Amino acid sequence: MVALAKRPINVETRPARQRRQPASKQVLWLYYTCDTDQVVDEPDHLYTQIAINYVVYNPNKKIEKYMAHIANSEDLLSRLSQQEQRFAKSCKEIMEKHLEQSVLSKLPYGYDSVTRQSLSSTEDDMVPEPQLDTFVFCKTKSDVGAFQLDDVGEEVVDLVADDLYVLRYKSIKGLVEAGRIDLI
Repeated sequence: MVALAKRPINVETRPARQRRQPASKQVLWLYYTCDTDQVVDEPDHLYTQIAINYVVYNPNKKIEKYMAHIANSEDLLSRLSQQEQRFAKSCKEIMEKHLEQSVLSKLPYGYDSVTRQSLSSTEDDMVPEPQLDTFVFCKTKSDVGAFQLDDVGEEVVDLVADDLYVLRYKSIKGLVEAGRIDLI
């Protein structure tokens, strides 16, 4: 295995065609291998790492995005901690109050609901729901073995303990609810 080390390189010393941003005393962190002294620029890796850290260290972002959906479901509320439940409920109340005072009070009767488009709507059709068919980062707690990812049975993956995976949430939802897989 090749060892990687960090070395700060001033942007001003790089040729103009390699500069991605103006050279205003900015420093890029480049990685180079100790064995060959080749410089390998990995900004995409760093941007991905920053994005993952933002999601990991900002869990309230998801609660805030789907607050109305979460607050309307007792099952979803029960999965949250007491602090997260208070956050979801207060966030929903504050948003409803703000929308009522700024917009909804000025609309005609029948169109003044936060969750419904009109009186003819029988259900909450303006409440955003999470897409369960998206990919998520997850880590297995224990060996699951061969696991079927789709209904047809064509996609099978061997889930090993303490390994990281990127899988569709819809296919592993049961394992997450059973506590056999943690979302990262």
